[in-house]
Amino acid sequence: MSALFTPLQIKSIQLKNRIVVSPMCQYSSQDGFANDWHLVHLGSRAVGGAGLILLEATAVSPEGRITPDDLGIWQDEHLPELKRIASFLEAHGSVPGIQLAHAGRKASHRSPWKGGTALHPGEEGAWTTVAPSAIPFQEGGITPIALDQAGIQKVLSDFRAAAAGALAAGFKVVEIHGAHGYLLHQFFSPLSNHRTDEYGGSFENRIRLLLEVVDSVKEVWPADLPLLVRISATDWTPDGWNENDSIELARHLKAKGVDLIDTSTGGNVPRVRIPVGPGYQVPFAEKIRKEAAIMTGAVGMITTARQAEDIVSSGQADVVLLARELLRDPYFPLRAAKELGIDLEWPLQYQRAKN
Repeated sequence: MSALFTPLQIKSIQLKNRIVVSPMCQYSSQDGFANDWHLVHLGSRAVGGAGLILLEATAVSPEGRITPDDLGIWQDEHLPELKRIASFLEAHGSVPGIQLAHAGRKASHRSPWKGGTALHPGEEGAWTTVAPSAIPFQEGGITPIALDQAGIQKVLSDFRAAAAGALAAGFKVVEIHGAHGYLLHQFFSPLSNHRTDEYGGSFENRIRLLLEVVDSVKEVWPADLPLLVRISATDWTPDGWNENDSIELARHLKAKGVDLIDTSTGGNVPRVRIPVGPGYQVPFAEKIRKEAAIMTGAVGMITTARQAEDIVSSGQADVVLLARELLRDPYFPLRAAKELGIDLEWPLQYQRAKN
């Protein structure tokens, strides 16, 4: 029996296996709208056998986009195309999920293949960025506006509305993006949050906005559907957010009803030294799982069937989230099952290629 291909029940939803398509920005939208690229890109991973597919970081507001080309869910007009995608994923055996995101001070940038540089105020397509404190992401970057109380309430309202939209579009899993140096991570890391009000200073104050976002989402997200949070378990730099902070945060999130911590790292400060290698982030998922007693997802250079199997079977994480490997091979789950000796059912259209 393969642990990787053992179903996982999360509330009312069952994943047919433990392979999750990690949210991967495609920078292929116009005005936030999904299109045929997203349908084919994501649909091929459903045909390929993934248990859960998480749509890329989907902006809850126009100012929450990383780039002008980001996917969005801030208006009702976005929902029909998103519903089309969710329906296709579900029809082909994958659970449709969506990551809700706000980029904060890392917003208003060009897409990677357009240079990835900041769009400064006054440049075509640029917009005003917001953050916990008026601290640019990097030297020479955009200085964001520190959110006031009205701005914070707008963030909460935007996440709530986005979650309601996700439900209306047919998604069965919502993931709140609190990682990679985006807005919610900016609040809980002391490197980017220098506030002196109830959202800054102490650990409890810095995690407050994330917990309030969870509460806002739960106002509209059904209690029987999974709620995930992605975090960066460490800033990889002294005096920053660290793994012990993440364990304590995970305990708070579990108490709020969060089901699984999608455990990544880094992204909040540039030019840090990260010991990148196969499975380099897995130990964080394992430690949070054991010490906070909550389900976790492991990410980061997971590229082989045996590696993924060992992560799940050894109890390091409950699911594995694959990104680049699933870009290289949308049918990784089908291939992994064969390598692990599992007789997985292939799509009827592909049966002739099974053996």
